[in-house]
Parts: sequence; C-alpha cells; structure tokens
Amino acid sequence: MENQSAFETFELNLTEEIQGYLREIAKWAYFLSILGFIGLGLMVFFGLFFGAIMGAVANDAFAMGYSAGMGMIYVVLALIYFFPILYLFKFAKKMKAALNSKNNGELTSAFSNLKSHYKFIGIFTVVILSIYLLIFIVAIIGGAAAAF
Repeated sequence: MENQSAFETFELNLTEEIQGYLREIAKWAYFLSILGFIGLGLMVFFGLFFGAIMGAVANDAFAMGYSAGMGMIYVVLALIYFFPILYLFKFAKKMKAALNSKNNGELTSAFSNLKSHYKFIGIFTVVILSIYLLIFIVAIIGGAAAAF
C-alpha cells in the first residue's frame, strides 16, 4: 500500500455557503469590470478629445504639442488598464458559469483569470513604485546639484 501525504489525498468541497460567497464575488467583480470598461471608454474619449480639440485651439506650438501629448498619455494608460479589467471580467463570467454548471474546468479557468488580474496589478504596482523611487532620487540629486 502506497503512503500518500495529506496534501495528495486532500479533497476540497464547495459547500453551498462557499458557492454563495463565490457567486457574490462574481457579481461584484462583474460590476467593477463593467465600471472599469466605462471608465476606459471615458479615458479614451477625453484623451482623444483633449488631444484633438484642445490642440487645435492652442495658440502656440508648445501648447498644441502638450495637449496632444497628454491625450496620448490618456490613451496609453487606458490600454494598460484594459488588461486587468479584462481579466476581472473573464473571472466573473467564468465563475458564474462554473457555479451554474458545477464544472471544475470553468472554475480553474476563472481562478486563472483572477490570478492573472492580481499578477498584472502587482507587477504594475512594482513598476510604478520603481518609477516614483527613480524620480525621487533624481530630484534629490538635482536639488543637491542646484545647491552648489
């Protein structure tokens, strides 16, 4: 007889209470992802609007370039934010499908999308914090250099 560890024989059962919690999580994830998509649409709209309209109204080339640049930054940020929102949306849809069909494959896919969502957010946070740290260091060096 083969000895199996407790982890190898472990079986997880989703009780009705757990399924209820997962359904509620899926509903909130769906709601937040829809709000995210609406926010992305507004970011792209205003990015293009300010890039085109404000750039055309500007009196000098600097203001025109600044408006166009800010518009492009909004569009690029919307593109970056699209992916975690898409992962959250896919998680919500797959979780609802998994709970309705009692399908382990759908449940696995749902949690895979949730993992991708958090992984993207985590990496993005590390990148942003690194940029902030770099800006802080450059500002201190610049301030010290300006003092002399």
